[in-house]
Amino acid sequence: MKNIQKFVIRFIVLICITLSNYFGTGHGEAVFNVLDYGAVGDGIQDDSQAFLKAWGAVCGQGESSATLVIPAGKTFLLQPIDLAGPCQTNSPHVQVLGKMVAPADPNVWEKCGGFWLSFLSIQNLIMDGSGEIDGQGSSWWNGKQTKCQRPIAVQFNKCNNLQLSGLTLLNPPNAHIQIFGTNSAYLANLHLNAPEDSPNTDGIKIGASTYVQIHDSVIATGDDCIALLNGTNYINITNIACGPGHGISVGSLGGNGDYSVVEGVRVYNCSFNGTTNGARIKTYQGGRGYVRKIHFDKITLIAAQNPIIIDQNYNAHGNSNINQETSLEVSDVTYSGFEGTSADEQAITIACSASPGCLNITMYGNKITSSAPGKDVFASCNNAKGTSIDTVPIVPCLSSNSNVQL
Repeated sequence: MKNIQKFVIRFIVLICITLSNYFGTGHGEAVFNVLDYGAVGDGIQDDSQAFLKAWGAVCGQGESSATLVIPAGKTFLLQPIDLAGPCQTNSPHVQVLGKMVAPADPNVWEKCGGFWLSFLSIQNLIMDGSGEIDGQGSSWWNGKQTKCQRPIAVQFNKCNNLQLSGLTLLNPPNAHIQIFGTNSAYLANLHLNAPEDSPNTDGIKIGASTYVQIHDSVIATGDDCIALLNGTNYINITNIACGPGHGISVGSLGGNGDYSVVEGVRVYNCSFNGTTNGARIKTYQGGRGYVRKIHFDKITLIAAQNPIIIDQNYNAHGNSNINQETSLEVSDVTYSGFEGTSADEQAITIACSASPGCLNITMYGNKITSSAPGKDVFASCNNAKGTSIDTVPIVPCLSSNSNVQL
């Protein structure tokens, strides 16, 4: 009898341990593995429906948190899919340990929607892990006609309180990541990688979003490492290694005469290595709105072209009247602590429209030299007002006033 009782007790303990491993640690967490919903993970068979079923289970889970596990050691082929909310769980979690790949042939994509993996209207989403997301974009880059326009690899649309970390994203057909319509997002420890000559493969594009932090990441692309688009406010970008790529850009803004705004951006302790631009603001002539309260601070330059550039003539290169049009008002922009080398003689370009021009541009403590031994660098400056202190090269249209309070 005692042996039977011991057996029953051990059996109950075993069941409890098993349930605990499946449903979490006893704190209201449920775990769902895509393999349990029919995913194969051989990189050949389409696992899209299995992912959608598993996501449906996660999103519909009534526990306080639920985790979708994409296991290590597997490669999951996915067609374009939408993982959508709202979810019943308060804290949905996507843990990427394996590899997700897009179809390599653009002509076998089953849906043309501008995006490959979409996360829509999911609050408090956590997406992390040591896995890879490979857009296999090389076949899209050669300019050949396909049935779809080149899609962005991963988008987060209306995903407030987003946390994204640890992942590697490779070779997207278009941009790596887009964040849109999102309030509060934290991105960290990401590795984004595409060849220097891959077209439009921006690292992170942000639009109509507020309070976004991007930290401690390495971004190598064929376009902007980070692009801040219309409606992007209160952005903190720290410890980003950018290169190759087109730098960290505010814009482009104001195309087709549109009203566009970007406000409250701080870029701190970042590096630009072999990039075609460094700290850039780009607007179209004829646009309306403003760019203001932008701070670039403690920037390392390694043979970067255009280390500092404001270009309000983004659509008028080669036009002798480029400074005669109106554009957005650019104001309260600070550049401080730039150190390193420029690959171009013109290290600083402030090319502002005649009206309203660029106001309260401040430069201090910057030293930019040529990457070519023995060569000098210079600054070009039009239609800008502000102050330059202890900055090399000298910025001719900005006053030098040591009494300015910084």
